[in-house]
Amino acid sequence: MTSDSLAILQRRDFLKLAGAASVYGLSRSTAGASLRRIAILIDARDATASSIPVRRAAEQLRKDSAARGWTCALVQSADQAAGSDMWIVVAPRNSPLAGWFPASSANSSNADSTFLASGRLGQAPALLVSGIGARGYVYGLLEVAERVRFASDPEAGFQFAETMVEEPANQVRAVSRYFCSELEDKPWYYGKDFWREYLDVLIASRFNRFTLAYGLEYDFPRGVTDDYLHFPYPYLVEVPGYSQVQVLQLASPEGKRLASPVPLPASEREKNMEMLRFVAAEAGARGLHFQLGIWTHAYEWTASPNAYHHIDGLTPESHAAYCRDALAILLRECPQIGGLTMRVHGESGIPEGSYQFWATLFQAISGCGRTIEIDMHAKGVNQTMVDIASATGMPVKLGAKYSAEHQSLGYNQADIRALEIPKPDHVESGPFSLSGGARLFTRYGYADFFQQGSKSQLLFRLWPGSQRHLLSGDPELCAAYARTSHFCGAAGIDLMEPLTFKGREGSGHPGGRCAYSDQSLNPKTDWEKFEYYYRLWGRHLYDPDVNPEVWRRYLRRDFGPDAEAVETALANASRLLPLVTSAHLPSASNHAFWPEINTNMPIVLGSELSPYGDTPSPKCFATVSPLDPQMFSTVSDYVHDLLAGKLDPKYSPIEVAQWLEAFAGASGEALANARIKAAAPASAAFRRIEEDVLIQNGLGLFFAAKLRSGVFFEIFNQSGNREAGRLAVTQYQAARQAWVKMAERARNIYMPDISYGDVPMRRGHWTDRLAQIDEDIAAMQKAIDAAPDSTAPAAAERALKVAGSVQNRPYSNCRHAAPASFHSGQPLSLWLAASTSSEHDPQIMVRLNYRHVNQGERWRFVDMQWADGGYRAAIPDEYTESPFPLQYYFELRRENEAAWLYPGFNATLSNQPYYAVWERKS
Repeated sequence: MTSDSLAILQRRDFLKLAGAASVYGLSRSTAGASLRRIAILIDARDATASSIPVRRAAEQLRKDSAARGWTCALVQSADQAAGSDMWIVVAPRNSPLAGWFPASSANSSNADSTFLASGRLGQAPALLVSGIGARGYVYGLLEVAERVRFASDPEAGFQFAETMVEEPANQVRAVSRYFCSELEDKPWYYGKDFWREYLDVLIASRFNRFTLAYGLEYDFPRGVTDDYLHFPYPYLVEVPGYSQVQVLQLASPEGKRLASPVPLPASEREKNMEMLRFVAAEAGARGLHFQLGIWTHAYEWTASPNAYHHIDGLTPESHAAYCRDALAILLRECPQIGGLTMRVHGESGIPEGSYQFWATLFQAISGCGRTIEIDMHAKGVNQTMVDIASATGMPVKLGAKYSAEHQSLGYNQADIRALEIPKPDHVESGPFSLSGGARLFTRYGYADFFQQGSKSQLLFRLWPGSQRHLLSGDPELCAAYARTSHFCGAAGIDLMEPLTFKGREGSGHPGGRCAYSDQSLNPKTDWEKFEYYYRLWGRHLYDPDVNPEVWRRYLRRDFGPDAEAVETALANASRLLPLVTSAHLPSASNHAFWPEINTNMPIVLGSELSPYGDTPSPKCFATVSPLDPQMFSTVSDYVHDLLAGKLDPKYSPIEVAQWLEAFAGASGEALANARIKAAAPASAAFRRIEEDVLIQNGLGLFFAAKLRSGVFFEIFNQSGNREAGRLAVTQYQAARQAWVKMAERARNIYMPDISYGDVPMRRGHWTDRLAQIDEDIAAMQKAIDAAPDSTAPAAAERALKVAGSVQNRPYSNCRHAAPASFHSGQPLSLWLAASTSSEHDPQIMVRLNYRHVNQGERWRFVDMQWADGGYRAAIPDEYTESPFPLQYYFELRRENEAAWLYPGFNATLSNQPYYAVWERKS
């Protein structure tokens, strides 16, 4: 059929549709009439509008409409819609079927953009749902479905006062789920209903990518126990030519040793593969890009006498070819696989520099006959690895950790910890020759990957640290991440689901991943506890300025008029641990520092061994580095500056403590209001939120008081002031009280062992940590009692006064317009107005701090000069002539009074405290 013939047929359908509006009496439907019969007309001649994901979304709308009492049918012609009171037309915007709907000047070429417009066919109300790619249609249909499902007046769900055109802020909006425990993860892995419901929530939340990943049970191929699917290929496929390769089971999922090895049954291998096919197909049927994650390619474990399985039949000589051939089968058997996520540094079990292994493996990708995106975990990646991946002809992404292995505040840290700064003369050998040597700074951030002309695109990955077991949900924080996930042209962000490492390293327990001891709190499946989390993240990653009604309609379903109080309580509580992580990070690894169930870092040096290895020496609370040392000060440095009378513009531990107390207070007040007014405060949904909010608030108050204690004790250490020591003990006891109150309540909510690993700091309960706190308090008191009486210097008295008072940063009406681009090889001139007047205030001094967007480099500065009503300076021409974007911020000082930063943080800590310019002009 020619395109002209198709147009004629579409025109005929359009006329038939318009005629039906009168013939079938639809003119009786007016704006005030009740809609009882609805027809969803899908343009069958358009391949995208009539694709499987779109039809599936239309079916969801039909079900939700039927659940609210309407008769709703999917039709392909006007004849099939006889007697309907409303039409929902699913068609391209240039289709004749869309001709009776208002046009819009807003256009988008993004395949995920969606278009909804209200109109009329004859006298009948109608709604056009359109898009460019299938997901655009899906998002539009599911938006209507959710309005109908959650609205108190479901008929209003079909009404759009204005034409709505939406497009995503981030190219990639992903969720990853990892198989990490045979005991805890097999139930969801094999649960087909689980997958249907889970993937429904992801696509309705406007995520566009889902990853199912294997091989992250362990960081290293040693000390392994629970290794099911850790090296995944032999658990999934039998590879022709390698019939000798098999999995031998040595222990039960609970760790009980078998009398003799038992081969994995072929039926179990086939079941595992069936589920991979099922999940890939279900994701594809909803319009989700499906990514397969394979994080481990080692097949032997060293120093692992208690491993539950053994891979038999492979040798170093056959290893690479076997992996290539096995991967080729997976790609052939699962045509929905659109990409592969792989760890390619030493933790994969393949020593860094083993380029031939990866070149061999990637042959399966280049030979599969379709586009497969390669996402290499960025740690240790160098240009050679990028070139090997690019040689396949496939798109290449580098998955960099957004903020080490934690959830920080919603901006890319302005600098990395000193421990990660590259050391040019340091040479490392062995399996980590790159990530432990010259490429050390690739471990926990975007490193130097934002280079002009790169063959790869950066993709941020938010690891599940800091907030991985307790429910979190802050619209402001989600919006902040959404605005910075495409930082410098990055593709977007991949969220590792909150419970990612639950039961890892053989620590799993039967009875549910949520680990509730109060079984009445268990949802049907674990994701249901986090549905609000998914909804907030997905919709904000799509549009940081999304209408709050999108998530409030969901909350109102469960909490009615108290929804906004619940939202406020959870939002404020959810800011606490990301703030702690940004300002005070004893370890970049989330397998060490777990602020949810914190292992105590001693304030008193030597009172107990530091539980953290990757922290500065001497290893005690005062020396702990922030995640972002460019914006936040350590306790030790802050006190040193206080005693020296030096003004430091960085955010101090006392300011952080004030924020923590304010957020916890606001959260507690909102929760109390919700509890008083809630129609059903004893519902499981309310109690799950209430308990997790109370735990997080308790943690916030604990860290706030401990930061104050650390400052006072450091004043005592550096000056000998005994009053400072007394205040330190008082604050530490307040921290202990907050911990005890929180832990005792949590004792009745969560199991005694909330397990994320096989060592004490990765498992246990809040009540377990009290002994460490008491030991440190006793050591502090002993140190103070043993100190000689002395006359404290006046500097210590001044420091005590400052540390014990409310700290408010100076307010200045700064104005700055950030340039949209810069010219490589030319100076970038910058201007800042720092007062409400054009008069020069000689008391104010301004410094411009700048750096390439390269975490391997250090910041530079230049003093700004007053001219023409503002402060002026330029980033030099020789500095702009580089392959990197630029970033900068301003440091202001009022002589002998105060120092502060601009732009700094806003009231909800949800902005980027510096400027970045990445568009370059030649």
